Amino acid sequence: MRAAMITARVGPGAVEVREVAEPTPTGEQVVVDVEYAGVTFPDVLQTRGEYQLRPDVPFTPGWEVSGVVRADAHGFQAGDRVAAMPVLGGFAETVAVDAHLVFPLPADLPFDKAAALPLNYLTVHFALTRRARLRSGEIVLVQGAAGGIGSVACQMAAAMGARVIAVVSSTEKAAVARRAGAHEVVLADGFREEVKRITGNRGVDVVVDPIGGDRFTDSLRSLAPEGRLLVIGFTGGGIPTVKVNRLLLTNTSVVGVGSNEFWRRQPDLPRQQWRDVVAMLEAGQLDPLIGRVFPLEEAADAIRTLDERRAVGKVLVRVR
Repeated sequence: MRAAMITARVGPGAVEVREVAEPTPTGEQVVVDVEYAGVTFPDVLQTRGEYQLRPDVPFTPGWEVSGVVRADAHGFQAGDRVAAMPVLGGFAETVAVDAHLVFPLPADLPFDKAAALPLNYLTVHFALTRRARLRSGEIVLVQGAAGGIGSVACQMAAAMGARVIAVVSSTEKAAVARRAGAHEVVLADGFREEVKRITGNRGVDVVVDPIGGDRFTDSLRSLAPEGRLLVIGFTGGGIPTVKVNRLLLTNTSVVGVGSNEFWRRQPDLPRQQWRDVVAMLEAGQLDPLIGRVFPLEEAADAIRTLDERRAVGKVLVRVR
């Protein structure tokens, strides 16, 4: 089968498509013939060896896929349409996935949108429901609101009854954030003052931050008393530090969102979350925003799009 492989830890340019052996399922795994793979920021980090999972090169990245079950296994039947979270191996024509990370698709959900769901939507659901305990009527500030995590956070927070303020880096990305459900959109340059104006100096209840970097301090300063800042990633490059006296004085919290680490300890949780996400999809509250779609042969360019922060909406690789 064909698979896109990281052949050296020097960045997206070292991703090559090769012929490799098909996977052999072990234990509680389901074999999925892949239609689409979602491109995620961990894929970018893995091309440089900067993610905590560092398999020996060469290896196939790819956290999330959509496709068709090949053979009856663990409650799934051959031909079932599914989304899945292999964590590794998704940029390939076939992948073996742990059964608790394989999810049935609604009949009318196309494969491209299905591939955009597993990692980002389940991560954001975990962040907002479990880590932030988001309540209807609260105000949510979303950094990187036109990207994969950010656009999902806008959609889901709005679906949960929150008022959403989106932070973007360009007017082009502002349109994407509005499509995703943001009620207000501000540019990253000077966003703190705009948030103060919009909220009447009160601040926001929750910040969704997949960016980190030099925006972090102003995100923290944008919190209302008892606000929560959700740390989801560091696409801005730098890992910020916190002066904890600010947390004490303002009764605010910095909250880690390590969804994959949590799923490993509670393997039943992803399917419970999936049911909630599907219910929101079927109610018309969620709709994945698809950006660029690359063929498997251009997987390196797909990953590079995220690396260079040019992604608008969800970036996909079409495998078949």
